[in-house]
Amino acid sequence: MTHTLTLQHIEPVTPDTHRLRFRRPEGFDFTPGQAVDMALDKDGWRDETRPFTFVSLPDETCLDFVIKSYPEHDGVTEQIGKMEPGDKVIISSPWGAIHDEGPGWFIAGGAGITPFLAVLRRRLEIHGTLAGCTLIFSNSTEADIILRRELEAMEGLETIFTVTDEANPGEGVLTERIDRDFLATRIKPDIGHYYVCGPEPMIADVTAALEDLGVAEDRIVVEDLD
Repeated sequence: MTHTLTLQHIEPVTPDTHRLRFRRPEGFDFTPGQAVDMALDKDGWRDETRPFTFVSLPDETCLDFVIKSYPEHDGVTEQIGKMEPGDKVIISSPWGAIHDEGPGWFIAGGAGITPFLAVLRRRLEIHGTLAGCTLIFSNSTEADIILRRELEAMEGLETIFTVTDEANPGEGVLTERIDRDFLATRIKPDIGHYYVCGPEPMIADVTAALEDLGVAEDRIVVEDLD
């Protein structure tokens, strides 16, 4: 089943990322962490679907997405970044592997943060704290860190930011890749769940590293949004 959404508002979050707010169809339900396949509702683009995750919560009256543009890929996300209020998109029914299975380690690369935003927001809303949750978030540069201020302000959430293509980022940002050595000094393999989302190569590398460090396979939850 598909739904047509009308854009209400769009604003930049980082130089190449936008937050988009749509009118929510009546009776449309989802759980935090789920995604939809989205296409632009205009000639030449309706068959070009891409997966995007809700960052709004299920009890809100709107549907929000944070979408990073990749002009070098195929033009879909670039077109989305140029949308204006009143434009429309077509979305599928919700789907996705990531949902809240308890506190733990949230490991994201780039736009892979998006499934975690709704999960963390809802968990904070219910429990009043994110104690026991750690976010490890990798980006190319410090400017690419999506919603950094909100993440840092989340009560109880430990945040670890790292960048791979910037030699001298600001205070509080590391310059390391998330590999086995990086994780070995920062995680506790016997505690919590491990949520991983990002580009497919990163997911494969991080999952292999976690398993090598002793994290049980049934405590690793992954989502590939490529």
